[in-house]
Amino acid sequence: MAQISLSRRLRRTPFSDGVEAAGVKGYTVYNRMLLPTVFESVEADYRHLKTHVQVWDVSCERQVELRGPDAARLMQMLTPRDLRRMLPGQCFYVPIVDETGGMLNDPVAVKLSEDRWWISIADSDLLLWVKGIANGYRLDVLVDEPDVSPLAIQGPKADDLLARVFGDRVRDIRFFKFDKFEFEGRELAIARSGYSKQGGFEIYVEGSDIGMPLWSALFAAGEDLHVRAGCPNLIERIEGGLLSYGNDMTDDNTPHECGLGKFCNTHTAIGCIGRDALLRVAKEGPVQQIRPIAIDGEAVPSCDRPWPVVAAGKRIGQITSAAWSPDFDTNVSIGMVKLSHWEPGTRIEVEAPDGMRGATVRDKFWI
Repeated sequence: MAQISLSRRLRRTPFSDGVEAAGVKGYTVYNRMLLPTVFESVEADYRHLKTHVQVWDVSCERQVELRGPDAARLMQMLTPRDLRRMLPGQCFYVPIVDETGGMLNDPVAVKLSEDRWWISIADSDLLLWVKGIANGYRLDVLVDEPDVSPLAIQGPKADDLLARVFGDRVRDIRFFKFDKFEFEGRELAIARSGYSKQGGFEIYVEGSDIGMPLWSALFAAGEDLHVRAGCPNLIERIEGGLLSYGNDMTDDNTPHECGLGKFCNTHTAIGCIGRDALLRVAKEGPVQQIRPIAIDGEAVPSCDRPWPVVAAGKRIGQITSAAWSPDFDTNVSIGMVKLSHWEPGTRIEVEAPDGMRGATVRDKFWI
């Protein structure tokens, strides 16, 4: 594959020096930023993540900040999840939809106060959509991208590592909650969250200048914990059913098609721009939906484009993420399948790059 040419348009991060020193072997482009994809190998990184602790540069999860009297109103306009009971100090996973109910992003909303929110976004230009809504409705709110770069600490030893740097109080943070901790005179929000099923935290590093000092402090504190630089792992995220916006779902899909209906309180999310469209979807039900699919045979090739899913010679869906799982001894995958073939146990065929493969729809993801 041709090399990606670096330029100022492809932004480095506050942690890029540390990532490069750690021997990164691959990147992808995410929100016009560098996101590491592999260090030793995908399988070796996977095994280490499940055993020890990793520090991930996920600065590409850019923040869209809403600040002002209408911040909460604007946040509710963006999502069909009812936010009325959300308190400062909480994080909510929120589908963001357009006027048709199509998915624009699937970020984490961070409520700092009643009039200040961060939206920690997946890979799309959500900032422009939010600015457009705010200006079109003449809301009293400032929408901007602050100098905030998330750093994820993931793996079974994540609590031990962060306790050494920030104190034992960090262990008290509950899932999808955050608290404030001091580092070099700076107050940082630390949330128990992250893009893996291995447990851990995300540190919202406010101020690029302390990025590398924090990176270095974590590695110095975790040497005996076998801390390593890491990144979101393809195998582990598929096993856990963690969806990738722009890959497993796009604006052509509704939250219900993506299995995110439980995050849609459509009847009570008053003000959501896509509410009317989603009320119809909720009533009628989706005609296709994301499913975990086990693919037969030896390790599949890299899935860099959708693979057709067929039954009786007719296309009934597509595979969008796939990888060999060493722990489950099968090819794990995420696919969008039509209603007629999404029941667990249904046998289907996948048109992989190396030929047709048998496959089975599962009732749940692997972890």
